[in-house]
Amino acid sequence: MDVGRTIPTKGTCELRLDPMTLPVRFSAFDGGADGRVRLVEVHRERVILRRAVRGIRMALSVPLASFLGVAIRIVPPGTEIDGAFAVVLEHRDPALSIPVFVAPDGADVIAEWQLWARMLGRPLLVADAGGSLREPFRRLGALRVGTVAARRRRQGAIHMRRPLIQFRRRPTRIGTGLLVHRGEREIIGRN
Repeated sequence: MDVGRTIPTKGTCELRLDPMTLPVRFSAFDGGADGRVRLVEVHRERVILRRAVRGIRMALSVPLASFLGVAIRIVPPGTEIDGAFAVVLEHRDPALSIPVFVAPDGADVIAEWQLWARMLGRPLLVADAGGSLREPFRRLGALRVGTVAARRRRQGAIHMRRPLIQFRRRPTRIGTGLLVHRGEREIIGRN
C-alpha cells in the first residue's frame, strides 16, 4: 500500500473514529485529489468515497464485502512524519484503502483493530515488513481455528445444589455378593 496516499505526511498524525456510531463521515488525506482531501462515509454495508480530481467531482460506492479486511500497519518515521500505527480498511486497490485509526503510539491499536473488524464483519490482517497482508490466526471460513482446549467440568447452577460426593461415586463390584447354586433344579411357575 502506498502509505502516502491515505495517511497525512506532515508532523504527527492522529485519527480516531468510533465504529459504534456507524455511519461515520470524515475527511481523509488523498495525495491524488484536488486539495489533497477526500470525504469518506463508512456504513455497515458500504463505503462511499467522494473526491475531485482535476476539477471533476466523483463519488464511488464500494460494498464492504469487496474489502480484504482490517489491517494493522506501522508507518515508519521519515523526513516529514514521526511514525505512527494505523488501522486500515484494506482493499485490493491501494487507492481505495481507508485509514480508520492512526496514532503516534501503539497503546490502543490492538483494541481498535479488533473492534473495527468485529463491527464491519471483516477478517483481521497484519501487514508484514514487505507490505504484503496476511492473517494472524488460522481460519476455517469465518471461524477462527486454534488449539483444542482441555475439557473442563461444568460449573453451572446445578453445581451449587448437588453434593460433590455424587461426582465421585465408586464403581460397583460385580460378583462379590452374588450366590450361585450349582446342580439345583430351576423352579419356574407355568400354567
